[in-house]
Amino acid sequence: MKKIFLGLTLAGSLLMNAQEKEQPATSKSPVRFGVKAGFNASTFSDSNNEYSDYNEKVKLGSHVGVFVNIPVAEKFSVQPELLFSQMGSKTEEKYTYMSVSDAYLIRQEFSYTTNLNYLTLPMMVQYKILPQLYVEAGPEFGYLLGGKSKGDQKTENTFGGTTTVSSNSFSNKIPMELYKRFNFGIGIGAGYYFTQNFGVTARFTAGITGLFKNNDYNNKIRNNALQIGVAYQFK
Repeated sequence: MKKIFLGLTLAGSLLMNAQEKEQPATSKSPVRFGVKAGFNASTFSDSNNEYSDYNEKVKLGSHVGVFVNIPVAEKFSVQPELLFSQMGSKTEEKYTYMSVSDAYLIRQEFSYTTNLNYLTLPMMVQYKILPQLYVEAGPEFGYLLGGKSKGDQKTENTFGGTTTVSSNSFSNKIPMELYKRFNFGIGIGAGYYFTQNFGVTARFTAGITGLFKNNDYNNKIRNNALQIGVAYQFK
């Protein structure tokens, strides 16, 4: 993760240097480079698994990266971004297995957090309602770098009228072979700049593609994330 943050910082520095070299000191280019950071409130869409009971909750994460704002008309601009973004969800999951004679019963409860790390490329089209206020919409392309699942498991075994209970905790890297590396979503948002350089941003991105490679109910599980943060544009 440190390498990713270092890479994003280096990318921002290169963008700034490129802007300074290409533009004379007295020139005021409408193209603005900047950096942004903030937190994510993400969750998965419901899986609707007929064999278990799911309850998805919001997981907090963060995002950080660089962007370039390119005006294309008086009130319209295009803003490509390169972000490191943490997504995922908190999940409560329950399974029940019962024998035909009802003599054997197993109940399992899982409570875990899935953390997914993405390198994302949002391509936002922005419209200025006011000089300081804009709204935006556009696609977001993501590449899964890795992740981890961490939580607790509780199991109740009932046989012949006797019930035994066991519990344990787990922390594992996600099985990358089961996940789709590429993620696609649609984002809508808004932002407000208090000065020419400093502003606040908000964006909701709804996942379009499923998280998993197989073609059963898991394809109904998608990323959804609300991002709130700050942005700084360089002169």
